[in-house]
Amino acid sequence: MRSRSNSGVRLDGYARLVQRTILCHQNPVTGLLSASTDHKDAWVRDNVYSILAVWGLGMAYRKNADRDEDKAKAYELEQNVVKLMRGLLQCMMRQVDKVEKFKCTQSTKDCLHAKYNSATCATVVGDDQWGHLQVDATSLYLLFLAQMTASGLRIIFTLDEVTFIQNLVFYIEAAYKVADYGIWERGDKTNQGIPELNASSVGMAKAALEAIDELDLFGAHGGHKSVIHVLPDEVEHCQSILYSMLPRASTSKEIDAGLLSIISYPAFAVEDLNLVNVTKSEIISKLQGRYGCCRFLRDGYKTPREDPSRLHYDPAELKLFENIECEWPVFWTYFLIDGVFNEDKIQVQEYREALEGILIREKNGIVLMPELYAVPPEKVDEEYENPHSVDRVPVGKLPHLWGQSLYVLSCLLAEGFLAAGEVDPLNRRFSTGLKPDVVVQVTVLAESNQIKSLLQDHGINVQSIADIHPLRVQPARILSNLYTMLGRNKIMKLSGRPHRHIGVLGTSKLYVIRNQIFAFTPQFTDQHHFYLALDNQMIVEMLKIELAYLTSCWRMTGRPTLTFPITHTMLVDDGTDIHPAVLATIRKLEDGYFGGARVKIGKLSEFLTTSFHTHLSFLDPDCDVKLFDDPNEGRSSPDSEYGGYSADFCEKESQDELDQYINDVLQSTALKSYLPPTSKTANQPPVFSANHSTEEILSIMAKTKGLEVPAVSMSLPTKVLNTHRKSLNLVDNPHFFETKDRGNVLRLSKDARGDLDCRKLVEQLKECPTLHDQADILYILHILKGADWDTELDGQYGVTVHCLLNELYRKAGLNQEWGLIRYISGILKKRVEVLAEACTDLLSHHKQLTVGLPPEPREKIITAPLPPEELIDLIYEASGQDISIAVLTQEIIMYLAMYVRSQPSLFVEMLRLRIGLIIQVMATELARSLKCSGEEASESLMNLSPFDMKNLLHHILSGKEFGVERSLRPGDSSSSSPSISIHEMGHSGATKTERSGITKLKSEMKQRNSTPSSPTSASPAGSSGETSWGDRKGQWLRRRRLDGAINRVPVGFYEKVWKILQKCHGLSIDGYVLPSSTTREMTPCEIKFAVHVESVLNHVPQPEYRQLLVEAILVLTFLSDIEVNSIGGIICVDRIVHMANDLFLQELKSFGATGSILEKDVATGICHFFYDSAPSGAYGTMTYLTKAIIIYLHDFLPSTGCAMQ
Repeated sequence: MRSRSNSGVRLDGYARLVQRTILCHQNPVTGLLSASTDHKDAWVRDNVYSILAVWGLGMAYRKNADRDEDKAKAYELEQNVVKLMRGLLQCMMRQVDKVEKFKCTQSTKDCLHAKYNSATCATVVGDDQWGHLQVDATSLYLLFLAQMTASGLRIIFTLDEVTFIQNLVFYIEAAYKVADYGIWERGDKTNQGIPELNASSVGMAKAALEAIDELDLFGAHGGHKSVIHVLPDEVEHCQSILYSMLPRASTSKEIDAGLLSIISYPAFAVEDLNLVNVTKSEIISKLQGRYGCCRFLRDGYKTPREDPSRLHYDPAELKLFENIECEWPVFWTYFLIDGVFNEDKIQVQEYREALEGILIREKNGIVLMPELYAVPPEKVDEEYENPHSVDRVPVGKLPHLWGQSLYVLSCLLAEGFLAAGEVDPLNRRFSTGLKPDVVVQVTVLAESNQIKSLLQDHGINVQSIADIHPLRVQPARILSNLYTMLGRNKIMKLSGRPHRHIGVLGTSKLYVIRNQIFAFTPQFTDQHHFYLALDNQMIVEMLKIELAYLTSCWRMTGRPTLTFPITHTMLVDDGTDIHPAVLATIRKLEDGYFGGARVKIGKLSEFLTTSFHTHLSFLDPDCDVKLFDDPNEGRSSPDSEYGGYSADFCEKESQDELDQYINDVLQSTALKSYLPPTSKTANQPPVFSANHSTEEILSIMAKTKGLEVPAVSMSLPTKVLNTHRKSLNLVDNPHFFETKDRGNVLRLSKDARGDLDCRKLVEQLKECPTLHDQADILYILHILKGADWDTELDGQYGVTVHCLLNELYRKAGLNQEWGLIRYISGILKKRVEVLAEACTDLLSHHKQLTVGLPPEPREKIITAPLPPEELIDLIYEASGQDISIAVLTQEIIMYLAMYVRSQPSLFVEMLRLRIGLIIQVMATELARSLKCSGEEASESLMNLSPFDMKNLLHHILSGKEFGVERSLRPGDSSSSSPSISIHEMGHSGATKTERSGITKLKSEMKQRNSTPSSPTSASPAGSSGETSWGDRKGQWLRRRRLDGAINRVPVGFYEKVWKILQKCHGLSIDGYVLPSSTTREMTPCEIKFAVHVESVLNHVPQPEYRQLLVEAILVLTFLSDIEVNSIGGIICVDRIVHMANDLFLQELKSFGATGSILEKDVATGICHFFYDSAPSGAYGTMTYLTKAIIIYLHDFLPSTGCAMQ
């Protein structure tokens, strides 16, 4: 018999340790590990972490086997792992109904449980008695299921289990928008059971999704059916949210040691090395102590000051836990493993020595890892005084299985028994490596041969959809429908993937479905739901954004292939030529670069070998999935605009089930024509004269229903039926309608009973001179009779109001009448397909949204993701049923989401995006630039094309100067309003002193002894060689108004406010107090604190006044650096601003100013000219604010004069 080698002896030692500390807790029936001898519950997360040592040890034995017994030992250990993983699978499969519900509700009541009975796999506590929703635990299970399967273990046995795992993928897919209780089961750190979005959950979900994608769960023995499919766009969502959060852990935790598990082993979810290092150094500097790391700042768990009799904390008591938080040794094992993976020998050495110092050794040589180290109760005050000076005592579970397991695994790695690649067979550890440049392959396809020949006239050769046969092309919504079949299982009542839209990463792969190759056109080219795709400039812009997105986010092998269809809507109005914007785009694509992305243009057949292919094997004929279970399932909504690409279909006879299914989905979206053309006989007066308001129409309707209506407005400020009727005024203060002379009451036919005669109204459709009038009639019918009322137009049955509105929408789209398109979209309550996703994107980037115009009861705040229907209802409610504002709100949320993804820097230091105010500011800007009334400006805003609207929004967000010009497009007589172009302005014309304005003002007053030129008398920009002062006037007022509306604050503002609150009792802002007690609960960099400050500032209705208050607080915060312990009780910021304003006025009067310069704003009493002064400079607002603060705080400041520079 050979003697045992040295390494064999070491391994036997670890085996004994694992047996005595971990496997002794494993239940022989279920395989689950109980938390400790007296605690019989099994936590999912702890179980997965605790079995890692066993898995690692098994692989080490297999690799270093001296004798046959070692191979047997390896097998035995591996089976222990399989047993535990299958035990957890049993627990979760018993809750299959929750998995099904959660896919739709994402509610904390419908989630999988976090812990189970280790003896029976049953649940232990009720749905609402524990913080069960922990996406990171489910994700960790899937991540290691993938890693262990890849290492050769067989954990999944049947196809039913495969579909269950596929549904778990759908369960964690939405992690980027699910607020959960996180890795510490607490949610918000006040421990009051408030879930929040946790970076550790989002990161773990991203890692699990990447790891399990395209993995065969039967390992080497499987086939197509046992492969798991993940949609790449969901992974990318998680990635972008994660990047926007780190190094923050959640809204209430500015840093959390649990993030170690996602920036390093096991998840390796972050690909940006800088971000990994920033997060790591934050953890070390803020959380590391002498015995491990704290979980997060002000963590009260097991500290001597915690009251064990109650679960929650009072917000103000969190300050008590500062500096005495317990330290957890388990985090050092993460650092140790991280050192091994990075081949950083010094880090490995350092943490091994540190761990040796804190492990507890028993007589028999067994080493135990304690759960945590706490400050002894009698030494708390000493630790407050000198943090990290007191010797701590071990508390909690001994051993802490999670820590014990990672300790053993780290030793096996550090001593070379295991290589990094063995515990990470899927190579997650290379995530921070360099990525090769992505080249996007673009195929331009003509929808028909007519379009193909038009392109040939311009020297551009493309294939038509018919030419590429046998390859197939379909719109993205077909792919969404097909994906709903994935993961269906009748026996387990699992319905498959929820119907979600598929992003550009998903449509840039090629799909093999029943041995045919399919390409899908991206979502943005589909005019099927919302009007953005009707604007060709917008389509080009979206193409640019999506190409840039593909170059930065493509992770798969092969190159992305984007199919760009040229459809009949991309022709100019009369259909004789291709739209110039589209032509220019194709030319740019041929150059090889477009919008910063490298592109290669070519035929689809040339790209087959270089593209990424996905086999949708779940659609194969021999699978259980029946495409026609229920003829209505998976249908898209019936109001869609255009079908698929008809040229893609074979003859009827040869169609198989798949073709019929696709055809059916497309058929349900085809449209027929019924509307009469607009009448050109101009001698008939229009149905409504231009000065009929909604209020009149509604009162007529109400009278026909026998209600009496007062002459005052129906509580909607200046709202009129139609946006194109110069009615909506977003600029001036809303006033009520004056009671108008009713001489020209609508000529609406009544029937014998005196009710409105709807049949006559239908006849009047034929006499309308414009599409707008047809829309008005249909709107009245829609309100009176509802969308499904059959108009029986021209004696045809089944022609509903809804049908006619849809058709009118299409006609308006062809004429590009945007005001009308938005109006009809509003009547039809059309919604942006991806509205809920757009809203979620903004929320997950830590931006709150408000919809509707301020003040608050009308302005609705959105702080958590909502289901699409609820979101739409909320928007319509907040818009006061003003359909145009409701539609515009959706559009702007879309654009903001596009920008937050592509240019997050625009949103720095903005916490709450107030859509109503943004719309108001857009209208004000148009009124200012076009020098027109508020009504005209609001009308122009509604008539902007989506592309111009997006540009206007971008200019407002970026704070650039821009000009607006009216330009009548040639051949545009059909459109009711002149088009408007928006362009950026150079920095010409303003020197620094001119910007502060006051010095210029002095010289003007000397010249004329009169008031300076008012903006109206100033020459319009560009007409004279130099810019007159009249154009520069209002610049700072405008800047403040914009910043106030988008809630932008200076960098580091909230942390500075936190410091100043430490030195006073509170700040009073517009009658609301921000008390200093908030600093007892929240730490300075917490988002929760920033949101709190924000909500107080948001009570101020005027954006420019809000900005002055922010400036005043900023000047105040300079005091926080001075050596003063207190600067008084409650500081009234409004008082400071008014004192500064008075000082400013005194100084103006001393220069001899009179008249309009001294005019004050009625609402706030601040001089208009003060609003319009630059912040810096001798006469800047900062100067006066500083003087006012010195007067206000005179008693508290140091007596030496030089302290306040």
